[in-house]
Amino acid sequence: MSGRVKRCRLDGRQRTPAAIYDRLARDLDLPPHFGRNLDALWDVLTTEVEGPVQIVWRLDPRLRAELGPFAEALLTLFTEVAREREDFTFTPITDP
Repeated sequence: MSGRVKRCRLDGRQRTPAAIYDRLARDLDLPPHFGRNLDALWDVLTTEVEGPVQIVWRLDPRLRAELGPFAEALLTLFTEVAREREDFTFTPITDP
């Protein structure tokens, strides 16, 4: 473990899957071969990204609607990664 916390804050300005992947790749230093899909994200977060890792995601109802099923899938993915890794924290912030 490196000791340096990798932090990513998805603050609602990332309104497409591409923008979310861009932010994650930059903030978490994802490898160049990252495939920019949910399966690839799972793989790199559970095997290649050195921790500790903190992700905070502000998700308002409008953004959730815009992202559709991708939002739910990403919420599930982050939650499951947090269960897999002791050094990974995920904090969803849902606005009413």
